[in-house]
Amino acid sequence: MLDDRAKLLLKALVERYIADGQPVGSRTLAKAAGMELSPATIRNVMSDLEELGLIASPHTSAGRIPTARGYRLFVDTMLTVRREGLVGMGATGIEAGAQPQRVISHAAQLLSNLSQFVGVVMAPRRTTVFRHIEFLSLSERRVLVILVSPDGDVQNRIIHTQVNFSQSQLLEASNFLNAHYAGLAMEEVRARLKNEVDALRGEIAQLMQTAVDIGADAESPQKDVVVSGERNLLSVSDFSSDMGHMRQLFDLFEQKTQLIRLLDVSTQADGVRIYIGGESQVVPFEDLSVVTAPYEVDGQVVGTLGVIGPQRMPYERMIQIVDVTAKLVSQALSHNK
Repeated sequence: MLDDRAKLLLKALVERYIADGQPVGSRTLAKAAGMELSPATIRNVMSDLEELGLIASPHTSAGRIPTARGYRLFVDTMLTVRREGLVGMGATGIEAGAQPQRVISHAAQLLSNLSQFVGVVMAPRRTTVFRHIEFLSLSERRVLVILVSPDGDVQNRIIHTQVNFSQSQLLEASNFLNAHYAGLAMEEVRARLKNEVDALRGEIAQLMQTAVDIGADAESPQKDVVVSGERNLLSVSDFSSDMGHMRQLFDLFEQKTQLIRLLDVSTQADGVRIYIGGESQVVPFEDLSVVTAPYEVDGQVVGTLGVIGPQRMPYERMIQIVDVTAKLVSQALSHNK
């Protein structure tokens, strides 16, 4: 457990390092913290902080820099974020009533422009609603599921079943679903089926549950991530000195799969979340940080947005940028409905 003096010195060290990017020596730290302490006392506290894994000493310098663990303690316990309006928001380009894709695109650009890092926005999850469902036997234990949406879109999915179904059994299953659930979202059908599954015959119930799960998961390929400002990372000194690392980062934005996983995790969170690289598999890059917030449509969380940049980012400002942008997107999309 850190005492107040150690906390104050760690806070001063992190803030100083974020501001100028140079390892912080004990003399600089004494000035930054505004404390009348001897250099020996400060060196002792720094040594304790290093033993706890909160700061580290680069080989080329006598100064110290924060570790991922140090940043985590800083953002969790030492950060005070003012919630007043954000300087520089001006004309955001996020207009109420605009097409959702346009709102999302402008939000990614806004995040990037204000942060000078990378802005990412996960497009709203689309809900699959079916007007009609049909099952066709393809071969042993393979069934084709045909889903027709209210506007006539047709989706085909192949499912593998644990038993063989006759065509009459498949007809019975599709008739049941069409009679009881047509017009509902797949997520709702999935929830209701779980409650009613006991009243149906086991194997048929399992078939229907599998088909509905597939239908609900069919939303996943439609998830899209809009990324803006990747080139901003070229001017971040923390990254630009290592081109191999830079290529890895650009691969991350190119693939987007990992980004979707990260933003999916963030959708479960309430309000702004900060992920610091290397502390979990969510952000596997050691010197990367991500600040995210979910956004809503008419009170329902439908997606996530955020800023990706170096660990050495001004967290207070990033939190404000992400928080305000999430609110603007929520307002624009809710008006749009």
